[in-house]
Amino acid sequence: MNKSKGDFFPLRPQTGQRGRMRLSAKLRSIQLIITLSFTAVAVLVAVIVAFMLYNKFAKTAEENANLNMQQIIEQVNYNLELYVKGMSNIFDTAEKQITSSASIDSPLLYERMDTLMSSREDLVSVAVFTPQGEYVVGTPGQSMRLNTQLLSQSWFTSALKTPDISYSAPHIQNLFKGKYTWVVSISKMIQYKQDGELKSGILLIDFNFRTIDQLSRQVKLGKRGYAYILDPLGNIVYHPQQQLIYAGLKYENVEPVLEYAYRSYLDESTGEKRFITVRTVKETGWKIVGVAYYDEIVTTKRDLNQFLIWFLAAVILCVIAVSVLLSWLIASPIRKLERTVKQVGDGDLHTPINVSGAYEVEQLSRRFNLMLQRIRQLMDQIIYEQETKRKGELEVLQSQINPHFLYNTLNSVVRLAERGKNDEVITMIQSLSKFFRISLSKGNNIITVQEELDHIRHYLVIQSFRFKNKFRFEIRAQEEVLPLQTIKLILQPIVENALYHGIEMSPDEGLVLITAELQDDLIVIRISDNGIGMSRETLNTILSGGGKSGSGSGVGVRNVNERIGLYYGREFGLSFESELEEGTTVTIVFPAVSSSASLESQEGEEP
Repeated sequence: MNKSKGDFFPLRPQTGQRGRMRLSAKLRSIQLIITLSFTAVAVLVAVIVAFMLYNKFAKTAEENANLNMQQIIEQVNYNLELYVKGMSNIFDTAEKQITSSASIDSPLLYERMDTLMSSREDLVSVAVFTPQGEYVVGTPGQSMRLNTQLLSQSWFTSALKTPDISYSAPHIQNLFKGKYTWVVSISKMIQYKQDGELKSGILLIDFNFRTIDQLSRQVKLGKRGYAYILDPLGNIVYHPQQQLIYAGLKYENVEPVLEYAYRSYLDESTGEKRFITVRTVKETGWKIVGVAYYDEIVTTKRDLNQFLIWFLAAVILCVIAVSVLLSWLIASPIRKLERTVKQVGDGDLHTPINVSGAYEVEQLSRRFNLMLQRIRQLMDQIIYEQETKRKGELEVLQSQINPHFLYNTLNSVVRLAERGKNDEVITMIQSLSKFFRISLSKGNNIITVQEELDHIRHYLVIQSFRFKNKFRFEIRAQEEVLPLQTIKLILQPIVENALYHGIEMSPDEGLVLITAELQDDLIVIRISDNGIGMSRETLNTILSGGGKSGSGSGVGVRNVNERIGLYYGREFGLSFESELEEGTTVTIVFPAVSSSASLESQEGEEP
């Protein structure tokens, strides 16, 4: 079937476009927005908190590890200081016994030295040597070995150089036959008596290194950490991997250690990050060095990191579940409200909305129901007004061709013609012609005030012949009012009522006075008569629709009032002043409009 060029075909979105539109609608849904927003905020907060906690815990773990290592090294240092102090006390006791003895060869001195030896298990030997290296006395009583190179041993040379007690590095004691013990030697230059003479000699006491070794081996700094001891010259007194040190397979960077008596720092000289803690034994000047590997502390941080990752995952899942639930609780009543609004948009204005949920949604539902009720009322009012307007227009149309009025007028014309009153006949026919021309006004419902006054003038001229000059009339209007716009046929029903209900019943000559003036942008038209007036009951009857005469136009006063209210607003219309036997005045008030187009815009679109 061929379609004309002007045919209209509604365009429908294609399948892909509809899919994109649905996807766009879902992406902009309030539930998705709430879910994503709540999840994003919660996850962001959780990540920030986790990051802060990780940094805090990691730093705390590092500080705790470092503090723990320092405490362990402090404890080792304290134990070594106690042990070295005990060694010094033994040395002082032996020195006093020797220097207070009457003779170095005294049996009592031998006995005391044996007692001293038996007091501690770690004592290996006590001996006195001359500055030339000759053996004077000692315990246990054993013969010396040959080729001991006594004069070159460190404990011997240190005793000659300093008056204080000297502590040697651990070494194999090779002075006496049958013994090769790993010892630490303490030596000092002392005075002793022999053969009545006061002589100088070197007191040597050897302590078994096993005790110091055991104290050091008990240090555990993680799985790989350890502690070692240096003498003031940087020589290793103890190291758990001493054989690797001697073999050159392990290296310790001792230069920074020797610079400080008390220090903690991070060392990377061996290629691995290590925490180094240094403490100094007061009596000997030895430095206890604790070594802890950084990767073991990192292991703690790694465990913490894994825990936080799992924790974040659990938090995110919980947040997503809670946000989905909350967004559903919020969005569900809104979606229900949206479905109901869609039904209303489809034309079902009687759909009630009973949405429960958040306070705002309930209030929106209640307000929407009130709005629907108001819309129904307004629609009913519009329908009523449109029907009234159409009825009024129909009645106006009927009045334009009222056969009864036309019949009476033509009958009057015939009677005048029969009497030979040609001038009156011409006047009536001209007035009747102009009356209907203005009534029709090319189908327009809006005319000027001038035309409306001319229309009522011709009507009064015709009626004056019919009423046989029972009344006279006057029309007064301001010049500025005449070109303004008005609804047509608003004066005729009122003048008609004045003639049939007021003047016709009066025995006196009637007067109809019509004035039109402009007051504060309002057109005010007054129709006054000196007829018999009206009671309140009659006035109510006229306003209720009974205000048309038996030979009237069919357009009642109530119709005029309704038409003015429909076109200009309910605040405009008619007002009455009437007293029995005195007359009636009807006042018409409506806005002054100078353009027919502006007035037509007030009428609204015709359905």
